[in-house]
Amino acid sequence: MEFKLRNAFLLMLLGAFVVSCNNDDDAATEQPSTTDEKATLTLDISGLEDLGSDYVYEGWIIVDGEPVSTGTFTVNTEKALSATTFELDKTQLESATKYVLTIEPTVDPDPAPSKAKILAGSFDGTDASLSVGDDSALGVDLTTATGNYILATPTDGTNNTNENSGVWWLNLPASEGAPMTAGLSLPTLPDGWAYEGWAVIDETPVSTGTFTDASMADDAAPFSGTVSTGPNYPGEDFLMNAPEGLTFPTDLAGKTVVISIEPVPDNSAAPFLLKPLVAPVADDATDHTPYTMNNNAAATNPTGTAKR
Repeated sequence: MEFKLRNAFLLMLLGAFVVSCNNDDDAATEQPSTTDEKATLTLDISGLEDLGSDYVYEGWIIVDGEPVSTGTFTVNTEKALSATTFELDKTQLESATKYVLTIEPTVDPDPAPSKAKILAGSFDGTDASLSVGDDSALGVDLTTATGNYILATPTDGTNNTNENSGVWWLNLPASEGAPMTAGLSLPTLPDGWAYEGWAVIDETPVSTGTFTDASMADDAAPFSGTVSTGPNYPGEDFLMNAPEGLTFPTDLAGKTVVISIEPVPDNSAAPFLLKPLVAPVADDATDHTPYTMNNNAAATNPTGTAKR
Protein backbone atom coordinates (compact mmCIF):
# COMPACT_ATOMS: atom_id res chain seq x y z
CA MET A 1 0.00 0.00 0.00
CA GLU A 2 2.81 2.36 0.92
CA PHE A 3 4.48 1.55 -2.42
CA LYS A 4 1.32 2.43 -4.38
CA LEU A 5 0.92 5.73 -2.53
CA ARG A 6 4.55 6.64 -3.20
CA ASN A 7 4.11 5.89 -6.93
CA ALA A 8 0.93 7.92 -7.11
CA PHE A 9 2.67 10.89 -5.48
CA LEU A 10 5.57 10.67 -7.95
CA LEU A 11 3.12 10.58 -10.88
CA MET A 12 1.42 13.72 -9.57
CA LEU A 13 4.77 15.54 -9.32
CA LEU A 14 5.70 14.49 -12.85
CA GLY A 15 2.37 15.75 -14.21
CA ALA A 16 2.80 19.11 -12.49
CA PHE A 17 6.30 19.46 -13.98
CA VAL A 18 5.05 18.73 -17.53
CA VAL A 19 2.21 21.26 -17.19
CA SER A 20 4.67 23.86 -15.87
CA CYS A 21 7.04 23.36 -18.83
CA ASN A 22 4.17 23.59 -21.32
CA ASN A 23 3.04 26.87 -19.74
CA ASP A 24 6.57 28.28 -19.98
CA ASP A 25 6.75 27.36 -23.66
CA ASP A 26 3.44 29.08 -24.32
CA ALA A 27 4.62 32.23 -22.54
CA ALA A 28 7.75 32.38 -24.74
CA THR A 29 5.80 32.17 -27.98
CA GLU A 30 3.31 34.79 -26.80
CA GLN A 31 6.11 37.40 -26.36
CA PRO A 32 7.91 37.63 -29.73
CA SER A 33 11.33 39.28 -29.74
CA THR A 34 11.72 42.53 -31.70
CA THR A 35 15.52 42.60 -31.70
CA ASP A 36 15.77 41.07 -35.17
CA GLU A 37 12.87 42.93 -36.80
CA LYS A 38 13.95 44.94 -39.83
CA ALA A 39 12.36 47.62 -41.99
CA THR A 40 13.45 49.13 -45.29
CA LEU A 41 14.53 52.72 -45.91
CA THR A 42 14.30 53.71 -49.59
CA LEU A 43 16.07 56.67 -51.16
CA ASP A 44 15.05 58.51 -54.31
CA ILE A 45 17.68 61.22 -54.83
CA SER A 46 18.71 63.08 -57.98
CA GLY A 47 21.53 65.53 -58.61
CA LEU A 48 24.35 63.85 -56.67
CA GLU A 49 27.70 63.24 -58.35
CA ASP A 50 30.64 60.86 -58.28
CA LEU A 51 32.87 61.73 -55.29
CA GLY A 52 35.87 59.77 -56.54
CA SER A 53 37.56 56.91 -54.73
CA ASP A 54 38.41 58.74 -51.49
CA TYR A 55 34.89 59.75 -50.40
CA VAL A 56 31.41 58.22 -50.08
CA TYR A 57 27.93 59.37 -49.15
CA GLU A 58 26.57 58.19 -45.80
CA GLY A 59 22.98 58.38 -44.60
CA TRP A 60 21.82 58.92 -41.03
CA ILE A 61 18.50 58.78 -39.23
CA ILE A 62 18.05 60.89 -36.12
CA VAL A 63 16.61 58.82 -33.28
CA ASP A 64 16.01 60.46 -29.90
CA GLY A 65 18.30 63.28 -31.01
CA GLU A 66 21.20 60.96 -31.90
CA PRO A 67 22.48 59.99 -35.39
CA VAL A 68 22.26 56.35 -36.44
CA SER A 69 24.05 55.37 -39.65
CA THR A 70 21.92 53.88 -42.41
CA GLY A 71 24.97 52.86 -44.47
CA THR A 72 27.13 54.29 -47.24
CA PHE A 73 26.76 54.44 -51.01
CA THR A 74 28.54 55.86 -54.03
CA VAL A 75 27.35 57.58 -57.18
CA ASN A 76 28.73 56.69 -60.62
CA THR A 77 29.48 58.95 -63.57
CA GLU A 78 25.88 58.50 -64.73
CA LYS A 79 24.73 59.88 -61.34
CA ALA A 80 23.16 56.56 -60.33
CA LEU A 81 23.28 55.54 -56.65
CA SER A 82 25.05 52.25 -55.88
CA ALA A 83 22.29 51.43 -53.34
CA THR A 84 18.82 52.86 -52.81
CA THR A 85 17.41 50.52 -50.14
CA PHE A 86 18.79 49.92 -46.66
CA GLU A 87 17.66 47.38 -44.04
CA LEU A 88 17.46 49.00 -40.61
CA ASP A 89 16.20 48.21 -37.14
CA LYS A 90 12.43 48.59 -37.41
CA THR A 91 11.95 50.30 -34.05
CA GLN A 92 14.69 52.83 -34.75
CA LEU A 93 13.43 53.61 -38.23
CA GLU A 94 9.87 54.09 -37.02
CA SER A 95 11.15 56.41 -34.26
CA ALA A 96 13.37 58.51 -36.56
CA THR A 97 12.54 62.20 -36.87
CA LYS A 98 14.97 63.16 -39.66
CA TYR A 99 17.17 61.81 -42.44
CA VAL A 100 20.56 63.44 -43.07
CA LEU A 101 23.08 62.76 -45.87
CA THR A 102 26.78 63.51 -45.36
CA ILE A 103 30.03 63.20 -47.28
CA GLU A 104 32.54 60.94 -45.52
CA PRO A 105 36.07 59.61 -46.17
CA THR A 106 36.00 56.13 -47.69
CA VAL A 107 38.29 55.01 -44.86
CA ASP A 108 36.65 56.82 -41.96
CA PRO A 109 38.13 56.55 -38.44
CA ASP A 110 35.33 58.70 -36.99
CA PRO A 111 31.97 56.94 -36.42
CA ALA A 112 30.14 60.29 -36.11
CA PRO A 113 28.70 62.25 -39.06
CA SER A 114 31.05 64.72 -40.75
CA LYS A 115 30.27 68.44 -40.92
CA ALA A 116 29.69 68.18 -44.69
CA LYS A 117 25.93 67.62 -44.51
CA ILE A 118 24.51 68.04 -48.01
CA LEU A 119 20.83 66.94 -47.74
CA ALA A 120 18.35 66.57 -44.90
CA GLY A 121 14.64 66.46 -44.21
CA SER A 122 12.13 65.71 -41.44
CA PHE A 123 9.90 62.65 -41.63
CA ASP A 124 6.23 63.47 -42.16
CA GLY A 125 4.59 60.11 -41.76
CA THR A 126 6.54 57.73 -43.98
CA ASP A 127 8.36 60.29 -46.15
CA ALA A 128 11.10 62.87 -45.64
CA SER A 129 11.56 65.50 -48.35
CA LEU A 130 15.29 66.17 -48.66
CA SER A 131 16.85 69.54 -49.50
CA VAL A 132 20.09 71.50 -49.24
CA GLY A 133 18.25 74.27 -47.39
CA ASP A 134 17.14 72.11 -44.46
CA ASP A 135 18.55 73.31 -41.13
CA SER A 136 20.32 69.96 -40.67
CA ALA A 137 22.09 70.29 -44.05
CA LEU A 138 23.61 73.54 -45.35
CA GLY A 139 20.58 75.38 -44.01
CA VAL A 140 20.89 78.29 -46.46
CA ASP A 141 18.77 79.55 -49.35
CA LEU A 142 21.18 79.57 -52.28
CA THR A 143 18.50 80.94 -54.63
CA THR A 144 19.04 84.36 -53.00
CA ALA A 145 22.74 84.51 -53.94
CA THR A 146 23.77 87.35 -56.29
CA GLY A 147 27.07 88.48 -57.73
CA ASN A 148 28.97 90.89 -59.98
CA TYR A 149 32.46 90.53 -61.40
CA ILE A 150 34.93 92.57 -63.43
CA LEU A 151 37.76 91.57 -65.74
CA ALA A 152 41.06 93.14 -64.68
CA THR A 153 44.68 92.26 -63.87
CA PRO A 154 45.68 94.52 -60.96
CA THR A 155 48.66 92.39 -59.89
CA ASP A 156 50.86 93.29 -62.88
CA GLY A 157 51.00 96.96 -62.02
CA THR A 158 50.45 99.46 -64.83
CA ASN A 159 50.61 96.91 -67.64
CA ASN A 160 47.32 97.36 -69.48
CA THR A 161 47.88 94.88 -72.31
CA ASN A 162 46.17 91.86 -70.71
CA GLU A 163 43.33 93.26 -68.58
CA ASN A 164 40.92 90.52 -69.71
CA SER A 165 43.15 87.88 -68.13
CA GLY A 166 41.84 88.27 -64.58
CA VAL A 167 38.48 88.04 -62.81
CA TRP A 168 37.55 89.76 -59.53
CA TRP A 169 34.26 89.58 -57.65
CA LEU A 170 33.91 93.19 -56.60
CA ASN A 171 31.88 96.31 -57.33
CA LEU A 172 33.75 99.29 -58.71
CA PRO A 173 33.44 102.59 -56.84
CA ALA A 174 30.36 104.60 -57.75
CA SER A 175 32.46 107.78 -57.77
CA GLU A 176 36.08 108.86 -57.75
CA GLY A 177 37.66 108.12 -54.39
CA ALA A 178 34.83 105.89 -53.16
CA PRO A 179 35.87 102.49 -51.77
CA MET A 180 35.33 99.28 -53.70
CA THR A 181 32.76 96.88 -52.27
CA ALA A 182 32.17 93.13 -52.38
CA GLY A 183 30.62 91.96 -55.61
CA LEU A 184 29.06 88.88 -54.05
CA SER A 185 26.04 88.62 -51.78
CA LEU A 186 26.15 85.09 -50.42
CA PRO A 187 24.60 83.36 -47.40
CA THR A 188 26.99 82.37 -44.62
CA LEU A 189 27.85 78.68 -44.88
CA PRO A 190 28.01 76.30 -41.91
CA ASP A 191 31.20 74.52 -40.89
CA GLY A 192 32.10 71.85 -43.41
CA TRP A 193 31.60 74.07 -46.48
CA ALA A 194 33.39 76.90 -48.32
CA TYR A 195 32.89 78.95 -51.48
CA GLU A 196 35.33 78.69 -54.40
CA GLY A 197 35.73 80.83 -57.50
CA TRP A 198 36.50 79.41 -60.95
CA ALA A 199 37.25 80.46 -64.49
CA VAL A 200 36.53 77.78 -67.09
CA ILE A 201 39.21 78.30 -69.73
CA ASP A 202 39.09 76.10 -72.84
CA GLU A 203 36.90 73.63 -70.91
CA THR A 204 39.43 73.50 -68.04
CA PRO A 205 38.17 74.80 -64.67
CA VAL A 206 40.88 76.85 -62.96
CA SER A 207 40.38 77.76 -59.30
CA THR A 208 40.68 81.34 -58.09
CA GLY A 209 40.78 80.14 -54.45
CA THR A 210 38.34 79.32 -51.64
CA PHE A 211 36.74 81.73 -49.19
CA THR A 212 34.00 82.00 -46.60
CA ASP A 213 33.66 85.80 -46.53
CA ALA A 214 33.03 87.61 -49.83
CA SER A 215 34.34 90.87 -48.37
CA MET A 216 37.81 89.36 -47.88
CA ALA A 217 40.48 87.92 -50.18
CA ASP A 218 40.38 84.22 -50.96
CA ASP A 219 43.05 81.79 -49.77
CA ALA A 220 45.24 81.45 -52.89
CA ALA A 221 46.89 83.42 -55.68
CA PRO A 222 49.12 80.97 -57.60
CA PHE A 223 48.53 82.58 -61.00
CA SER A 224 48.58 86.27 -60.08
CA GLY A 225 51.43 88.66 -60.77
CA THR A 226 53.98 89.88 -58.25
CA VAL A 227 54.18 93.59 -59.06
CA SER A 228 51.14 94.69 -57.08
CA THR A 229 48.78 93.22 -54.51
CA GLY A 230 45.31 92.31 -55.68
CA PRO A 231 42.19 93.83 -54.14
CA ASN A 232 40.99 92.42 -50.84
CA TYR A 233 38.20 90.44 -52.51
CA PRO A 234 37.92 86.99 -54.12
CA GLY A 235 39.51 86.77 -57.55
CA GLU A 236 42.62 85.93 -59.53
CA ASP A 237 44.89 87.20 -62.32
CA PHE A 238 45.87 84.47 -64.78
CA LEU A 239 49.37 85.69 -65.61
CA MET A 240 51.82 82.92 -64.65
CA ASN A 241 52.13 79.22 -63.69
CA ALA A 242 49.49 78.14 -66.20
CA PRO A 243 48.16 74.58 -65.71
CA GLU A 244 49.19 72.04 -68.33
CA GLY A 245 47.41 72.65 -71.62
CA LEU A 246 46.76 76.36 -70.98
CA THR A 247 48.73 79.50 -71.75
CA PHE A 248 48.76 82.64 -69.55
CA PRO A 249 48.04 85.52 -69.98
CA THR A 250 44.72 84.60 -71.56
CA ASP A 251 41.49 86.33 -72.51
CA LEU A 252 38.41 85.43 -70.47
CA ALA A 253 36.03 86.87 -73.06
CA GLY A 254 33.86 83.99 -74.27
CA LYS A 255 34.78 81.86 -71.24
CA THR A 256 32.73 81.10 -68.08
CA VAL A 257 33.14 82.17 -64.45
CA VAL A 258 31.61 80.23 -61.56
CA ILE A 259 31.10 80.39 -57.81
CA SER A 260 30.78 76.90 -56.32
CA ILE A 261 30.30 75.50 -52.82
CA GLU A 262 32.87 72.89 -51.81
CA PRO A 263 32.96 70.35 -48.96
CA VAL A 264 35.74 70.76 -46.40
CA PRO A 265 37.92 68.77 -46.77
CA ASP A 266 37.45 68.91 -50.54
CA ASN A 267 36.83 65.67 -52.39
CA SER A 268 38.22 66.86 -55.74
CA ALA A 269 40.28 69.48 -57.54
CA ALA A 270 37.30 70.05 -59.85
CA PRO A 271 34.21 72.15 -58.96
CA PHE A 272 31.68 70.42 -56.69
CA LEU A 273 28.09 69.93 -57.84
CA LEU A 274 26.76 72.98 -55.95
CA LYS A 275 27.22 75.98 -58.28
CA PRO A 276 24.91 78.79 -57.13
CA LEU A 277 26.37 81.47 -59.43
CA VAL A 278 27.46 81.07 -63.06
CA ALA A 279 28.14 83.61 -65.81
CA PRO A 280 29.16 83.14 -69.42
CA VAL A 281 31.56 85.98 -70.20
CA ALA A 282 30.46 87.80 -73.34
CA ASP A 283 32.67 87.62 -76.42
CA ASP A 284 32.87 91.40 -76.43
CA ALA A 285 33.43 91.77 -72.67
CA THR A 286 35.60 94.73 -71.72
CA ASP A 287 37.82 95.17 -68.69
CA HIS A 288 36.75 97.11 -65.58
CA THR A 289 33.09 96.76 -66.52
CA PRO A 290 30.77 95.17 -63.90
CA TYR A 291 28.90 92.11 -65.17
CA THR A 292 26.11 90.29 -63.38
CA MET A 293 26.20 86.56 -62.60
CA ASN A 294 23.21 84.25 -63.01
CA ASN A 295 21.73 82.35 -60.07
CA ASN A 296 22.07 78.68 -60.92
CA ALA A 297 21.11 77.11 -57.57
CA ALA A 298 17.83 75.55 -58.68
CA ALA A 299 19.60 73.74 -61.52
CA THR A 300 22.44 72.28 -59.43
CA ASN A 301 20.97 71.63 -55.97
CA PRO A 302 20.32 67.90 -55.40
CA THR A 303 16.87 66.91 -54.13
CA GLY A 304 15.08 63.74 -53.13
CA THR A 305 13.06 61.76 -50.63
CA ALA A 306 13.71 59.16 -47.97
CA LYS A 307 10.82 56.71 -47.44
CA ARG A 308 10.38 54.27 -44.56
